[in-house]
Amino acid sequence: MAQGEHASSTPTAADLVRARDRLLGAGATTRSAGPSGTRLNPGALREALADLHEFWLTAHAAQAGVGGRGGGVALLAVGGLGRRELVPYSDLDLVLAHDGRKPVDAVAERLWYPLWNSGVGLDHSVRTVGEALDVASHDLRTQLGLLDARHMAGDAEITARLATAARAQWRGGVRKRLGELIESVRQRWARAGEVAHWVEPDLKHGRGGLRDLAILDALALAQLIDRPGPEVAAAHTLLLDTRTELRRIAGRPRDVLRPQDGDEIAAVLGLGDRFALARALSGAGRTIAYAVDVALRSTGATTPARKVLGVLRRQPERRPLDEGVVLHGNEVALARDADPGKDPGLLLRVAAAAGRTGHPIAPVALSRLGESAPEPRAPWPAEVRQDLVALLGAGEGLTDVVEALDRTGLWARLFPEWGAVRDLPPRDAAHVWTVDRHLVQATVNAARLVTSVSRPDLLLIGALLHDLGKGRGQDHSVVGAALATQVGARLGLPAADVATLSAMVRHHLLLPHTATRRDVADESTVHRVVDTLGGDPVLLELLHALAEADSLATGPGVWTDWKARLTAELVSHCRMAMAGTPLPAADPLDDAQRALAQAAAESGRPDIQVDTVDRLATVTFVAKDFPGVLSRAAGVLALNSLEVHAATVGSHAGVAVGAFSVTPRFGSMPDPALLREQFTRAVSGSLPLAEKLAAKERDYGGRAEDAPAPKVLWFDHEAGGPHSAAVVVELRCADRIGLLHSVADALERCGVDVLWARVATLGGSAVDSFSFAAGTTQGWRSAIEVAVLEAAR
Repeated sequence: MAQGEHASSTPTAADLVRARDRLLGAGATTRSAGPSGTRLNPGALREALADLHEFWLTAHAAQAGVGGRGGGVALLAVGGLGRRELVPYSDLDLVLAHDGRKPVDAVAERLWYPLWNSGVGLDHSVRTVGEALDVASHDLRTQLGLLDARHMAGDAEITARLATAARAQWRGGVRKRLGELIESVRQRWARAGEVAHWVEPDLKHGRGGLRDLAILDALALAQLIDRPGPEVAAAHTLLLDTRTELRRIAGRPRDVLRPQDGDEIAAVLGLGDRFALARALSGAGRTIAYAVDVALRSTGATTPARKVLGVLRRQPERRPLDEGVVLHGNEVALARDADPGKDPGLLLRVAAAAGRTGHPIAPVALSRLGESAPEPRAPWPAEVRQDLVALLGAGEGLTDVVEALDRTGLWARLFPEWGAVRDLPPRDAAHVWTVDRHLVQATVNAARLVTSVSRPDLLLIGALLHDLGKGRGQDHSVVGAALATQVGARLGLPAADVATLSAMVRHHLLLPHTATRRDVADESTVHRVVDTLGGDPVLLELLHALAEADSLATGPGVWTDWKARLTAELVSHCRMAMAGTPLPAADPLDDAQRALAQAAAESGRPDIQVDTVDRLATVTFVAKDFPGVLSRAAGVLALNSLEVHAATVGSHAGVAVGAFSVTPRFGSMPDPALLREQFTRAVSGSLPLAEKLAAKERDYGGRAEDAPAPKVLWFDHEAGGPHSAAVVVELRCADRIGLLHSVADALERCGVDVLWARVATLGGSAVDSFSFAAGTTQGWRSAIEVAVLEAAR
C-alpha cells in the first residue's frame, strides 16, 4: 500500500488484506507484483510486506489509543515482523507493553479485533514490562522472542526498557537455561526431521532450518559464540527465499517443501530445476546444522560439570581411545603426539572412535586432519581397511561422523566417488532421504544384521556403496557395480571379494523385486535367481541382508512383514536349489481351502475365511467359478481399506478359490461377517462396486493430477517350468484404492484367467504383477496392454 492511499482516513484491516493480496498476486500463483506491476523478488517482497504491516499498525495504533512519548503504552513486534523477515501469510507476533499506570484492555481490543475479523493471523499478548520479563524467565520461547523485539508505535521508552531488560536477562541467565534450550532443540528436530537430507524438508522447524538460525543469533547475543559467518548467512538467505516463494505459490502458510513445488521455486531463484534446488537446500541445511552443533558444544552445555571440593569446575580429561586418539572432555580429539601427515590410518581411527563412542569429533581435530591427513595409498593396508569396517559397523554413531567428515572434505578424501550422490534428491517417491543419507542409513541398518551373514565386512561396505551409481544418467546398478569394483580394488580387497562386492551392488534389487513381483514357488523363478548369482550362497545371504537394510532406509512401509516373508521364502528356495535339494512341490490350495471350496460347492453359496497373524491376514474367497471372482473379491477388500500384497487363484470342485494376503490400511481387520455379506452381494451383482470405489477414492483425495503415466512390461517364463506357457504382465502406475479391482476387471473382460498376482506399493506408486496363460490369437498382448493401461488411469 502506498502511503498516499487513504490519506484522509485510517486504513482498515480489510484495506491491509487487499494490499497484501495485491503484493502476493492473489489468484495467480507466481505473478506476484508490486505496485508498478513488476514481480518482486523474495527479498523485496518481504521488505514490502514488512513496510505494509508496519504502516498499517502505526496508523491503527494511534486510532486505537496507543499514545506517543510518555504515554506509558507501546506496541512491539517480535518474530518475523520484529526481524523484518515477514514471509507471506505469517502470523503477526505483537506485544502491547505498558507501565501499569492505566488500564489498556480497551486499547488492546481496538487493536486486535479488526485483525481477527479480517482473518489476519495474530499471536498477541498484553503485559507490563515486569510481567513480560517474568513470563520470559519461565518460558524459553517467550524469552527468545523478546530478543527480536522492535518498536512499532506508542511510547518508545517502554519498548527500549523492555528490549534492553530482556537482552540483559538473557545474557545474565543463559548458562542456566542451556540445558532447557538444548532439550527443546532436540525435541523439535525429532518432530520435524532434517532440512539437509529429507525429501520433504521443514524449512522452519527442521534441523538446519530457520529456527536454528534464531538459536545461533541468541547465543551470539549472549556472547557465547561469534556471529555466524558468510556461509551461514548465505544459507539463511536461501532458506528464507525458498520459504517465501513456497508460501506465495501455495497461497497459504506452509513450511514443508514438496518435490512438486520445486521446479517453480527453482525457476524464481535461478537454480534450474527442483533437483538443483534440493541440493542447494541440503547444503544450506548442513551448513546451519553443523554451525548449531559446534555452537552448542562450544558453550559447554553438552559437557557435564564435575563438582570438586564444593566448587563446580570443568576439567576435561584425556582418555586414550586408540593409537593417536583420545577423548578430551566430551569430544574425540588427537593425542598430543599424533601426526596426521605421517599416519595414513589416523583419520579412520578418529572416525571409528567417534562412531563407536557416540562422541563428536573436535573441530580442532577435524581442522588438523583436513590440513594434513593424506588419502590412504591404494591398496589400503589391512589395518586401515579394518578401521573402515569398524566405522561402518558403528550403528547410529556413523551418521554424525560421516556428516562431519563430509562437511570438511575428509569423506571425499576416502571416497572420491561420493560427490555424485552428495545432497542428491531421489527420483523415486518412496524415498524419504537424499541419496547420500540413504546410503549411510542403509549402512546403519546393515550393522544390526552383521550376525546374519558370514562376511559382515562385505555387507557393510556393500550397503555403503549400493546406490553409488545414482545421479549419473545411466542404470545405477550397472554403474554402481563398476564403481564398487573400483572402490574394492582401492580398499585392497582380494579379487574374489571385489567380485562379490560388485555383484552385490549390481543385483541389490534382485531379491525384493523378484519376491514381490514373481511367484517365489515357481521353479523357473528360483533357478533364474540362482543362475544370476552364479550359485553363490555367500552372495545370496549378503543380498538378503542388504535387501532388508536398503528397504528400511528407503521409507516407512517399504519393508513389511509380507515383503520380509516372501523374500525369506525365495532365499530358502534358492538355498535348496544351490544345495541340489529338490524344491517343494507347488500346491495352489491347502487342505483348509479345499474344504472351504467343497462346502461352497455343496451349498452353492459364496463364502470367505480369514486367518490373521499379527497385522498380516490371509483372506480366502470361494464362489462358483466364473470370470470376475478376482476383481469382485479385490473390490470388497478395497472397500474395507485392506491393502492387498499378493493373490493366488485356483479352483476345486467347480469353485473358484482366491487367496489374498492383506494388511489393514487403518485400524484393525474388519468383521469377517461384513466381508462375507459384501462378497455375496458382489458375486450376485447387487453391490455396485465400481460406484462405491469411485466414491471412496474421491473421499480420500482422488487421483493425483500430476501422476506419472502408467507403464506395462511383459515377461515370459522359461521353457520347461511349471508355468512355461504363462506370461507375466507388470503394471507400474500411481496407486489408488480401487486399482487392483479395476485392473483385474480389465483382465477378466479380456478373457484372462489370472493364476497369481503380486501387488507392491512404494510410497504413492504401485508395481503390480499378474501371471496368466499366454494367448494364441494375433494381437492378444496389445489388446490386454490397452485394457490394463486404461484401467490404471
